[in-house]
Amino acid sequence: MTGIRLTAPAPGWAIDADVVVVGSGVAGLTTALRCAAAGLATVVVTKARLDDGSTRWAQGGIAAALGEGDTPEQHLADTLVAGAGLCDESAVRTLVTEGPDAVRRLIETGAHFDTTDTGDIALTREGGHHRRRIAHAGGDATGAEISRALVEAVRSAALHIVENALVLDLLTDAEGRTAGVTLHVMGEGQHDGVGAVHAPAVILATGGMGQVFSATTNPPVSTGDGVALALRAGAEVSDLEFVQFHPTVLFLGADSEGQQPLVSEAVRGEGAHLVDASGTRFMVGRHELAELAPRDIVAKAITSQMQLHGTEHMYLDARHFGAEMWEQRFPTILAACRAHGIDPITEPIPVAPAAHYASGGVRTDLRGRTTVPGLYACGEVACTGVHGANRLASNSLLEGLVFAERIAADIVEDRSRTTQATAPVTKAATPVVDLETGPDTDRPAPSPLLAPEARTTIQRIMTRGAGVLRSAASLVTAADELEALHNSAAADAWAAGPKRAEPGVEAWEATNLLLVSRVLVAAARQREETRGCHWREDRPERDDETWRRHLVVRLTPGRRLVLTRTESEAFPPVHPAGAPDCAAATTNHPTPEEP
Repeated sequence: MTGIRLTAPAPGWAIDADVVVVGSGVAGLTTALRCAAAGLATVVVTKARLDDGSTRWAQGGIAAALGEGDTPEQHLADTLVAGAGLCDESAVRTLVTEGPDAVRRLIETGAHFDTTDTGDIALTREGGHHRRRIAHAGGDATGAEISRALVEAVRSAALHIVENALVLDLLTDAEGRTAGVTLHVMGEGQHDGVGAVHAPAVILATGGMGQVFSATTNPPVSTGDGVALALRAGAEVSDLEFVQFHPTVLFLGADSEGQQPLVSEAVRGEGAHLVDASGTRFMVGRHELAELAPRDIVAKAITSQMQLHGTEHMYLDARHFGAEMWEQRFPTILAACRAHGIDPITEPIPVAPAAHYASGGVRTDLRGRTTVPGLYACGEVACTGVHGANRLASNSLLEGLVFAERIAADIVEDRSRTTQATAPVTKAATPVVDLETGPDTDRPAPSPLLAPEARTTIQRIMTRGAGVLRSAASLVTAADELEALHNSAAADAWAAGPKRAEPGVEAWEATNLLLVSRVLVAAARQREETRGCHWREDRPERDDETWRRHLVVRLTPGRRLVLTRTESEAFPPVHPAGAPDCAAATTNHPTPEEP
């Protein structure tokens, strides 16, 4: 354990439970339902309202081998190809073999998928899939339907729910095991201000970190809180350099920032074409699947065309769908386009890549266990090894389902972890650190808070330096600028007066964004090749001999960032029962960074 914590008031209230789930998307709510069904006292903590997780924004659907002639082996093959040599095959095999039944259980929970005239689940194709295996709901509102069904089930189960709560840090007992979390509830309610949930099992299902970039499909709450918490707690993270940029996001202008409307890959799955301003298709001949190539290939092709033509976007042409298909199959996208003055029935849609999905995250085993005893991770916040260097379209909802069920089964299997909670360790005040000599690496160092306005600065730094196109020069610049932000915050933390950032939601979010940004940039600098959605202009080739490896990252108590490279494409085992020691199974490549 690092002992590093966010600067925050002491908890003023507490809840005791067997399990606390942080997040209310498909991963979090599925885990909560399974744990509660097993008789465990389960608390759900969510940053906004229960139905405001990232799941509700998913348009395309959920991938599973449900169709006639399709098999888990074919789904596995497509996933491995998309992952560009870095998928954990055992994790992928788990996903594709357990996935179909997990989807059926989701239907039993109350989710309604679109069906054919014969009553079978209607299936479509998306990028990287050689079969029609994407189940969808409401045309292009799959995530909203899944969220609705799970929220209704959770409310019917009468679980203890804490809404509008930002999780802060992990609590641990005297042996270093998980003992709950601290959190801050925003606004009045049953709980208010900083409090704690005491539980020997914590599941992080906090979603992604898309808000590290200026333009993203992620909602404003996706500030990397789960990854940041895990790092401060001493957990290992991996593959953070692999950020998937969705190729077809509605282009709202070069200066547009924040959450952008997504134009689902399913639109291309139904036959839409990517074209330049003259109407010429440019994906034909680039890949055997043309517009349905894996997302990294399509995003790179669009970016290359933008550079070639000196433009800020390309076009997605689906005028040939006709009004009836648009209105029935893609009503959400149609409404979003029209809200911004574009009618896809009569004109091509301007699109450009934007940050979409983090393939990496908190490292777990096949039971969702992290390297911190009692701490689990599930969904986008986790790195199970399923996605490798690039997520296959619509595998994310399935991953949340499958591994949520596995986490619940693991917790239930060892009830001693959930029925014999021990008291959290009371942390001493943060030691004073001499900024001229640097922190003592054998003891916890403070985590200086950033001012809320730093959020925009971080996003612009990351977009310029670590976006779709990266290079050694751009990453060095980004690292230097992020370090300057960190150093300035550290200096202000010890200064008296108005410069010091005050604890609060916006300051905590900015601080989390800085931490995950620095880790992402450090990993991207280390990986000197192009692979999957990590595109290095200065290293355009894939280098399997050197880089068919994972980068594993952890923080020392003194906030030193340590990167290690695995010896092969396989992850070293997760050892949550004892102190993690990744170095024993990896080749060390320490980087003296201090997030």
